[in-house]
Amino acid sequence: MLTAKCHCGSVEVNIPRRPRTIANCNCSLCRRYGVLWAYFRAAIVQIKAEPGATQAYGWGRKSLRFVRCSNCGCVVNWERIVPAPERKMGVNARLFEPDQLGPVRIVLLDGASWKVE
Repeated sequence: MLTAKCHCGSVEVNIPRRPRTIANCNCSLCRRYGVLWAYFRAAIVQIKAEPGATQAYGWGRKSLRFVRCSNCGCVVNWERIVPAPERKMGVNARLFEPDQLGPVRIVLLDGASWKVE
C-alpha cells in the first residue's frame, strides 16, 4: 500500500500498488495545476479526509471534479461527478514521496486537443 498526503497532511490517499505510468496532461487546467496523474479504478483508491477538508471544482461539461485540500490547496485527485467504481480516477502522483513511486514512465496526455462540447 502506498500512501500520499497533501502538504498539510489533512488529506491522505492510499493506493494498493505503484502506477504503471503517470500522465502529464497539457490541458488548460492540468497545466496550470502542475499535476502528474496516476490512474486507478475508483474502487481501489482510498481517500481519507475529515468533512470539509476538501473542496471541488468542475468545469466544461461538469463530468469531472478536481478535488483539493481546503487548507493547503494541494490538488489531490480528479473524480467523476457521477461515481462509478469500475471507472478510473486520477490521483496526483506529485503527492507521493519519489522513493515510493520509484522509476515510473511519464507519458504525455494531449488534453489540449480535446474539444469540450
